[in-house]
Amino acid sequence: MSDPFYYTKLYARLSGWRLMVLANRFGCDDDFARELHDNLLEGLSGVMWEARNMSQLERDVLTATDPEDLSLAKFLYEGHAEILAERRIILLDYLEIDHETHEYRLNGGEWFCALSADCDGVSVDYPTTVELADEELGGLRPIIRGIGAETGIEITVERIDYR
Repeated sequence: MSDPFYYTKLYARLSGWRLMVLANRFGCDDDFARELHDNLLEGLSGVMWEARNMSQLERDVLTATDPEDLSLAKFLYEGHAEILAERRIILLDYLEIDHETHEYRLNGGEWFCALSADCDGVSVDYPTTVELADEELGGLRPIIRGIGAETGIEITVERIDYR
């Protein structure tokens, strides 16, 4: 809590970027671009909610008079700050790999086994993710870079590749 207005400033920055994404969405000429814009708007709204929540938790820490209330407020503040610091906005696909069980899942769905066996032996074949090209993103690439540079929030735009 070194900067008492950090989360208020973060909220204001994100609000500005959200307006930029909304304005840029009007120029979309296909459904895929609109879907990416909508996903980014949804992700930004979630982070903005968390920033507002952090501001409230800061106030709770600063105004708590009872020692139990203060310890609870600090605990909640630190936990939410850790979650917000690790927050990532995923615009398209998300690949999660469990190397111990040799399984993977896409976009939080069900787990699939990556093991296969034939007469040549056993192989493990995981899909990979590929970053979308600038042409596919339309005008979103500079906005995504700007949000990342200004707020530190990671935004990924990747698709699954099964090669």
